[in-house]
Amino acid sequence: MTHLERQPGPNRLERMLQGSPYQQYLYGYPHKTAYRALQPAVPLREVWKAERRAALFLYVHIPFCEMRCGFCNLFTAANPVEQVVRSYVDALEREAQAVRDAVGPMTFARAAVGGGTPTFLEAPQLARVFGLMRQVMGARLGAIPMSVEVSPETSTDDRLKVLMDAGTDRISIGVQSFLPEEVAAVKRPQEAVVVRRALDALRATGVDTLNLDLIYGIEGQTVQSFEHSLRTALTWAPEELYLYPLYVRPLTYLGKAARAWDDQRLALYRAGRQFLLAQGYAQVSMRMFRRVDRPANRPAPVYHCQEDGLIGLGCGARSYATALHSSQEWAVASRAVRGIIDDYSLRTAEDFSYARHGIRLDDQEQRRRFAVLSLLAEGLDFAGYRARFGTDALSDLPQLTQLEPLGLAQSDGARLVLTEAGLERSDVLGPWLHSEQVDALMAEWEAR
Repeated sequence: MTHLERQPGPNRLERMLQGSPYQQYLYGYPHKTAYRALQPAVPLREVWKAERRAALFLYVHIPFCEMRCGFCNLFTAANPVEQVVRSYVDALEREAQAVRDAVGPMTFARAAVGGGTPTFLEAPQLARVFGLMRQVMGARLGAIPMSVEVSPETSTDDRLKVLMDAGTDRISIGVQSFLPEEVAAVKRPQEAVVVRRALDALRATGVDTLNLDLIYGIEGQTVQSFEHSLRTALTWAPEELYLYPLYVRPLTYLGKAARAWDDQRLALYRAGRQFLLAQGYAQVSMRMFRRVDRPANRPAPVYHCQEDGLIGLGCGARSYATALHSSQEWAVASRAVRGIIDDYSLRTAEDFSYARHGIRLDDQEQRRRFAVLSLLAEGLDFAGYRARFGTDALSDLPQLTQLEPLGLAQSDGARLVLTEAGLERSDVLGPWLHSEQVDALMAEWEAR
């Protein structure tokens, strides 16, 4: 088999390590900017007919927020009129019915509702979304893990009741900072009293897992002010904390006034990591920290993101089959986002029965994806890779052998795991592991 190694050789990693530690956050592979119009469109029936459908992930995307933060590059529209929201939820149900009819029998092992801010919807609309997940898609909500994203402003009692009645066991809330001057610096209108009231309400629901998102690298932020936010967050004993480095994105408010601040972000990351480890949290990935004394997870079906499929509903959702990843079109700028939402809301069930935008993954890209997603999370399991592909991971992707000599990973013969230094450089290692083809497609994509 042809090696998956990129050229030029081993010096490429050293060169990338000399640059910014914050080159790109890899949360999926390939990145959405590598997707293109599929010519011709592919019937979903063909995409899924040979796929294993016994342990799928169901993701529903709600592309609305009450405001657009200065750092945000999510696919979301701020404060849309009610008719836009109603039309979108109507289209979401048409899509769910079309996907169910095309894909056929399926069983879900995980579910999530993200955004945007799903709780931008009114409580009856939220209940309708959970209803279509359960009744149309067949997801056994309450019997499988389900995560929902909320904001401080939309964590109202009636909405939270809908979430809990639907079987939500993980709620994630973006706080970013507990200091008003820091949230103002990232153009996020937010009142401390609203945040605290929301966190009290979330904790009172009894949800199994409460996650808080914080950001480091804000202008004027110091180690002391970041630790203040961390210490304040621990008031609510969250089971999880995500620490996100501030990225400046094209076409976002802050992206128009970008400057380098790598040293600041790196110092804050190290301070935050040290603080949380000392407070009884374990580091799961560069961004994720989990409380070590958290109760054991309730029994749930097994789901492996490297192998099992994902069905996404909504504008910003992606669907993963083995050889095809697909989604709606993607944009960042407000006008383009609203145009895509309007187009989505006019689509018929027939329109939704095709994959029209995405990327095909050949055998080599499938192997690379497995290795990349594993390494940046729990580590690359050599036996698991061999069982899936019948070959050796380090033979297929020999560039991985460069990590140990540089102190970025270590292997016990069974698994390759990032070290503390490797976790710190996750946003370098992610793009380093891209294939040349994916890099070329991403470079050609024009932000809009």
